[in-house]
Amino acid sequence: MTIKTLILQGEGERLDFKNKISSCGKIAKTLVAFANNKGGKLLVGVADNGHIKGVKNEEEEKYMLQRAGHQYCRPAIELHFDEIYVDDKLVLVAEVVASDTKPHYALGDDKKWWVYVRVKDKSILAGKVVVDVLHRGNQPDGIFVNYTDKEKELLNYVHAHAKPQLPELCKHLRLSRRKTQRILVNLIVAGVIKVHSGDRDEYYTETL
Repeated sequence: MTIKTLILQGEGERLDFKNKISSCGKIAKTLVAFANNKGGKLLVGVADNGHIKGVKNEEEEKYMLQRAGHQYCRPAIELHFDEIYVDDKLVLVAEVVASDTKPHYALGDDKKWWVYVRVKDKSILAGKVVVDVLHRGNQPDGIFVNYTDKEKELLNYVHAHAKPQLPELCKHLRLSRRKTQRILVNLIVAGVIKVHSGDRDEYYTETL
């Protein structure tokens, strides 16, 4: 697939455009979101609207990206670079592979470490349930779900209600936040429930 064909797809779950890298902290969120999801490519020298502007100093852009991956991401993220000329303009392709050491954290302006995930064309701050799911997803043994009355009650509620969120489920199950999260994580890792991250709150649906 050519760069032009890739650009025509537009920004999405596995593709992001950047005119230039101006902040290690900001770009670390994108790197972490790609690593925590299915991987992705960052096209440097391409505007948000897909216009190819080109990179003036590829070594400086690489340095900023590598610094972001090593100093602003935990665990560190390695990038794979490719340099492609399009109409005499240089596009720097920085690829992040899906990680097997999830979750990755990005250093925020508050000097705290936060987990991000990729949702459509945005890097979204992950909630506690998603972070737990990323942790559990690394375990090779899978998970056995024991369908107690509470598991069945949660599944029935998710089936009957549109986009239920964690506080709503806690109230319905009459359980603490921690215990409700544990049930949700087990069901998500088992592939029974699907978690949806958004700009505001996570919500849950049945897996189709």
